[in-house]
Amino acid sequence: MEVKFHLPGLRRNYPLNVMLLGMLKGQPHLFREGVTIGSCFGEFPTSLWNGGRNSMGDQCSNDYINMVIKSLNGWGVPVRFTYTNTAIDENDLNDPYCNYCLKVAHNGMNGVIVVSPILEEYVRKNYPKMHIISSTCKEIRGIDGVNEELGKGYDIVVLDYNLNNKFEELEKITDKSRCEVLVNAICAPNCPMRGAHYRNISENQKKITGNMKLPKEQWTPTEPWNYKGCSGSQNVYTIQNFSTYVSPEAIWEKYVPMGFRNFKIEGRSDDLLVVMEAYIHYMIKPEFQGQVRIMMLKNLQKLNILQINKPHQFQ
Repeated sequence: MEVKFHLPGLRRNYPLNVMLLGMLKGQPHLFREGVTIGSCFGEFPTSLWNGGRNSMGDQCSNDYINMVIKSLNGWGVPVRFTYTNTAIDENDLNDPYCNYCLKVAHNGMNGVIVVSPILEEYVRKNYPKMHIISSTCKEIRGIDGVNEELGKGYDIVVLDYNLNNKFEELEKITDKSRCEVLVNAICAPNCPMRGAHYRNISENQKKITGNMKLPKEQWTPTEPWNYKGCSGSQNVYTIQNFSTYVSPEAIWEKYVPMGFRNFKIEGRSDDLLVVMEAYIHYMIKPEFQGQVRIMMLKNLQKLNILQINKPHQFQ
């Protein structure tokens, strides 16, 4: 029985994800029953087609893109691009950076998470070996809609987080093995602004990637997101009172017996330590969590990703 976790990040979290893969191979006894890594998802910043989370700054080199895809695929782990920009139009399809990423990954192992029908059609036509995943950004809340989505040829349908823990409804899904559950959503349940926030991120992404080609004085300003109901300080411990929080116990005691196999841990834009805690919380056996936390911190320190200063000497 495989319990597949899909992990965030192809750049910031890449060292942490590879560390986890090495630990899973070398010390499998530390992990909960059946844990495997189903994919690493995200984008190589900064991508025009990116959606769901903000992305801004420089772009990765060709060598880095090739290295990460080859490395993760070498571990047997697919790369899944979060190309969920809801504002894509026909003119955006020829973006050289995103197309390069797809060309490198076009080997039958990797996939694209989509929202836009325009982009989905383009990927299916031009990169037929890419697996196509239906994004949670579509906000499909009804089970009839989920079952309809499952009939459209998607490899995986990522469920809306508002369906979490509604087991009578979830039982009506026709193919639970092709559904993916977002277990640690930091958004408040039934957030009325979720769709508008996705749109804001998508439109800003287009402005950001356009600005990268221009001198600073010609930049188009982005539109800040000021909805007071959003909090960027949530983590796996502060969301446990949310009705949408899925506990590790629920995964193994309820979801897996029902036939669900795929579980998404979000955190592409989170602090590295927040992501690490989510990994430990869901994938590591309770009796080993403290031990693994120290191991990970020490390894991050050795890699010069995390700096831990020595205590001051007091007289």
